[in-house]
Amino acid sequence: MNEDTDSAFIDVMTIGVPVTDQDRALEFYVGKLGFEKRLDVPLEQLGGRWIIVAPPDARTTIALVPAGDGIPAGIETGVRLTTSDAAALHTQLRNRDVTVGELLLWDGVPPMFTFRDQDGNGFEAVEQPTLEAV
Repeated sequence: MNEDTDSAFIDVMTIGVPVTDQDRALEFYVGKLGFEKRLDVPLEQLGGRWIIVAPPDARTTIALVPAGDGIPAGIETGVRLTTSDAAALHTQLRNRDVTVGELLLWDGVPPMFTFRDQDGNGFEAVEQPTLEAV
């Protein structure tokens, strides 16, 4: 890239989430969250595999990267995933033995709740507002 060339970021491609056991994580994200596995290849540089998962049809993906020194598992990821029905998803995940927080129904904001993966990494599920609500 030339310094004189105008460039800009255009999207968020992948978010890395540290996990202690990639096989167990893959089983959780696909089996319990309903994500699809998009890529799973050996990658020596990571000391494991490059595993990419995502909700069906999502553009942004999650990389299940091996946890290690300086990259601990069990973090607050800051990742907010959208759903069309937070209450239904909350019930579905709870029934699949996923650790979920209280379904928050606050005035002025969409319904949402927190949940944790098999390593305790924290996420939020937020109901996507309808066009009428925007």
